[in-house]
Amino acid sequence: MRHTWNDLPGTVRAAIEAETGPVSRVEIPAAGRNSDFAATLHTRRGVVFCKGIVDAGGKRGTMHRHEADIAPYLPPAISPRLLWKAEADGWIVLGFRHIAGRHADLSPGSKDLPLVAEAVSVMARELGGFTAPNVPVLSEKMAWMAGWRRLRHQPLAVLDQWSRDRLDLLVELEAKGIEAAVGDSLIHTDLHQLNILVGGGRAWVIDWAWAQTGAAWVDAAHLVVRLIDQGHDPETAERWAASTFAWPGVSPEALTAFSVALLGMWTYLHHTDPLPMRAGVTAAARRWVEHRLVMGRA
Repeated sequence: MRHTWNDLPGTVRAAIEAETGPVSRVEIPAAGRNSDFAATLHTRRGVVFCKGIVDAGGKRGTMHRHEADIAPYLPPAISPRLLWKAEADGWIVLGFRHIAGRHADLSPGSKDLPLVAEAVSVMARELGGFTAPNVPVLSEKMAWMAGWRRLRHQPLAVLDQWSRDRLDLLVELEAKGIEAAVGDSLIHTDLHQLNILVGGGRAWVIDWAWAQTGAAWVDAAHLVVRLIDQGHDPETAERWAASTFAWPGVSPEALTAFSVALLGMWTYLHHTDPLPMRAGVTAAARRWVEHRLVMGRA
């Protein structure tokens, strides 16, 4: 359940106001699901976006600390600056420069698409050769997750016939997709419309808690699935990705294999933890894989 400002313990509010000065007004956003508290705070020192969780010593606390740790490395042109971090009474809270904007529109014909492509290009140009310590490695996470491999060893009765007929091929391509994702760029790995704000004539990438190291084109590949989910056909979504700095140079074989690995992840999650938002993304990932396999790019 999302907390309001008044729900926060007095010690937490005091820790925040020690950074911001007295808070005069609080706006709670409608979107967002990974924080127990998220709000735009209006203070005497200006406007700040604040988010936090009560599980400071658990998994989500680790995610928030990770986001704070990598924040200094992020390009200021596309990532709101982290202003402060505070902990109190089991909470960890982060304060960011406030961005006046809205969530990106990824639908066909949207004027936001070139802005998002430029943001992905900036990420690929400026976050290569990343050497900060203790940053997770995407390929290692994918190798652990390996949805198709898990489904072959633990077949689900609800797995559709298309997947059953191709399971050995999908497992083989998944392994190649994991290998193709190896790289030394810092990548977001969770790009979708709620994690992209548009304002001031640019796109801003937020919520870097899942940042990992991998191939620079991976974020564009994640967005191909999101574009398909928002109404693009796979070929158009790939043409958009080709407009980014990250995409040119990646081989068709690598893209096919990685698309299969993504579909394996979403299929496994959809069947084992069927949250409402996963059905559409899983269907979009399936459309991308079908497109690539039919085009003979395996």
